[in-house]
Amino acid sequence: MNKRSLSLGISVIFFIALFIWGFVEISSGLNGSEIRGFDNRIISFVQGKISDRLTSVMLVITFFGSVKGVAIITIIVILILFFSRHRLLCLFLAVTIGIGAGVFNRILKLYFKRERPDIHPIIQENGFSFPSGHSMGSMILYGSLAFILVKLAKHNWSKGIGILVGIIIIFVVGLSRIYLGVHYPSDVVGGYIAGAFWLLICITIFEIIGKWHQRKKTN
Repeated sequence: MNKRSLSLGISVIFFIALFIWGFVEISSGLNGSEIRGFDNRIISFVQGKISDRLTSVMLVITFFGSVKGVAIITIIVILILFFSRHRLLCLFLAVTIGIGAGVFNRILKLYFKRERPDIHPIIQENGFSFPSGHSMGSMILYGSLAFILVKLAKHNWSKGIGILVGIIIIFVVGLSRIYLGVHYPSDVVGGYIAGAFWLLICITIFEIIGKWHQRKKTN
């Protein structure tokens, strides 16, 4: 193993440990005064900006993290990757989104069974609250799309723009959930962390498989 592979391996282990620690810290304190204070301060600030025009904008934004929105975007990108013969990336996206944004999030929600906030909900949502499925799904989807763009784009400026756009979408989707009164801020942060953890696992596996394929071709 060369130095670059070793440093990358150490970095991956560090971030996985960091994500686990962060998620455990939040999930273990959901009913504590610190988390409640954090949630209430942010909810008061965000929902203090409510207006009809902003609500219309937030309803559009939240769609991009919804099950339907994530599914539509995923299918479109999978078709593009399939017909452009990027089959491994196609499989990566399908598995990463299907298991992470679907199965993994549902398991976590059923485990924690946190009720949704009742502070001025603008829309109604069913199911449990922690971690936020929209936030987790957007982290996994737009993080995956940014990774795919980095793999395929030829110019650094296009990679940078893609990553920046992905970060902005992830942030505003989470913000929309707080604004609409269907999630606590800690739900959103928990969703981000769980999504980032899953995304890192999937990217690591993809890179390992990719290197194995490359070695197989050269041998």
